[in-house]
Amino acid sequence: MSNIKKFSQFINKTFVFWMLLAAVLGFSFPNIIAQIAPYIPYLLGIVMFGMGMTISTNDFKEVFKSPKSVLIGVILQYTVMPVTAYLIAKGLNLSPDVALGVILVGCCPGGTASNVISYLAKANTALSVSITTVSTLLAPIVTPSLIYLFAREWLQVSFASMFISVVQVVLIPIILGFIVQRFFKPVAEKSIDILPIISVVSISLILASVVAGNKSQIIETGLIMFGVVLLHNVCGLTIGYLLAKLFKLNRPDKRAISIEVGMQNSGLAVSLATAHFNPLSAVPGAIFSFIHLITGPTIAIIWSNQTKKTNKAQSYTTSTDQI
Repeated sequence: MSNIKKFSQFINKTFVFWMLLAAVLGFSFPNIIAQIAPYIPYLLGIVMFGMGMTISTNDFKEVFKSPKSVLIGVILQYTVMPVTAYLIAKGLNLSPDVALGVILVGCCPGGTASNVISYLAKANTALSVSITTVSTLLAPIVTPSLIYLFAREWLQVSFASMFISVVQVVLIPIILGFIVQRFFKPVAEKSIDILPIISVVSISLILASVVAGNKSQIIETGLIMFGVVLLHNVCGLTIGYLLAKLFKLNRPDKRAISIEVGMQNSGLAVSLATAHFNPLSAVPGAIFSFIHLITGPTIAIIWSNQTKKTNKAQSYTTSTDQI
């Protein structure tokens, strides 16, 4: 194993630490780090380019292999989180900027970290990747439509400008990444171990920038926003699992859909908030980026241990039957 690959794995395993460090740096040096804000769309574009580099035709085979599960996952992705965000915003009477920030998170597609969490949780990783891919490719149309539907009572929302933003920071980078992977394979193979490092750095810089630009507001309302975002995330994970169970999906599929619904592309929410609204509306997305890196691994450990216990029990039963 190369040193770069080892370092890449280390960076991925310690993602939460780098996010914490980014938040601390944003708080400590707000004037310097806030200058990163204009580059947030480009940083997200880099992350999406990396996603495009990892997409393969096998990801789309799962769509045709298990269309029911993929369809359920994508529909739940774009219904549970937006509706939950709207109800939380209304029920807790959140300020317009915070309400908008929560709704922005809810209307975004699944985040790429969900695929890793699905793998760790012994979920259906192929299904997770397919749902992330399909929901992301639908984002240019679906995300602006949902934001317009749910957020317009708080602030004026322009569908056209957000559509252009999502195409620029999500769709175009993914397509470019896919093209490089398909037609420039030597380049893609050499960079595959470096991309996770670049993605972690990019997401950490986005978080640091949002924290730096909203330091005073976070000090005033940080605990409230933290609680709101945590509630939103937990609701997504729980409701996603329960609805998948209602559709009688198997256990790995239920886990994958729960993770997909609960884990959003919060970087896109931050990018849209920074480009089109008050900077404060970017804070829920930044907090969500941190929160789901705690709840995700936690639920992965629980489910992974459950699977291990089940396998042990089945193995023991089989061995006693043979005796």
